[in-house]
Amino acid sequence: MNASKVGKTVLEDQKVNVKTKLSALWASVMFCYVYGDYFGLYGNGKLAEMMEGKIGPLGEATQGVLVGVSAMMAVPSVMVFLSLAMPPVLNRWLNLLLGLAYTAIMLMTMRGAPTFYIFMGVIEVLLTLLIVWHAWTWPRRQTP
Repeated sequence: MNASKVGKTVLEDQKVNVKTKLSALWASVMFCYVYGDYFGLYGNGKLAEMMEGKIGPLGEATQGVLVGVSAMMAVPSVMVFLSLAMPPVLNRWLNLLLGLAYTAIMLMTMRGAPTFYIFMGVIEVLLTLLIVWHAWTWPRRQTP
């Protein structure tokens, strides 16, 4: 035994389940969405635009537009829970598809955006690509 290691302790490092990782990644994505949109309210003319009933590039804030945007934001929110609760095969495929879809959505909305939004967008893209990676590399075990 090496005398220099006697009495030393190391930090415990437990393996994190893939479902927990996916759930945490979706939660992180949602925090970035919320903060990016919140900081966007501080842009010049943004509140005036909102008071005129407009939602940026989507135009007039009709009930249809609001439901569409709500649905788009509800999916990642619900994936925080579903990533923990769904059976593995469905979980893997939904995380693959939705991770890619939300990566694409973010890439499309970053064009011409302010610097802070691009910064948040890059983080969101990295997080959604991590979701895809973890779903794609989901550990397998031999069936009995």
